[in-house]
Amino acid sequence: MAASGGTPDGDASGDRISDAEYAVMEALWKRSPQTAAEVCETVCDERGWSMPTVKTLLSRLVTKGALATEPDGRRFLYTPLLERSAYVGGESRRLVQRLFGGRAAPLFAQLAENEALSEEDIAEIERLLREMRK
Repeated sequence: MAASGGTPDGDASGDRISDAEYAVMEALWKRSPQTAAEVCETVCDERGWSMPTVKTLLSRLVTKGALATEPDGRRFLYTPLLERSAYVGGESRRLVQRLFGGRAAPLFAQLAENEALSEEDIAEIERLLREMRK
């Protein structure tokens, strides 16, 4: 489900989600609702962030319509309004459109050429293609 005012491809209110904001979203997609302190427990150490950084990112995501807030005493609980699958789908389509003219085959060719596909990746792609042909 896209956020209110979002687009069907998962782009909340037209504002792109930065890499830093995406890290916060990932924490909330894994478990929600969470407080800012709980999000910080997940992302602060690995990213070298402080609590004010997390609060700023949460505030931006609320403004963009990607998160909802709910008061819980003196703190807030944050819950994603944007489903991960919708966001990833929209970003994937945007990438393929921007870099490969909307065609997925050149993307796979690029990945194969740069040896970025493992045997497991190739097997999964083959399985997906078989499923699509059914």
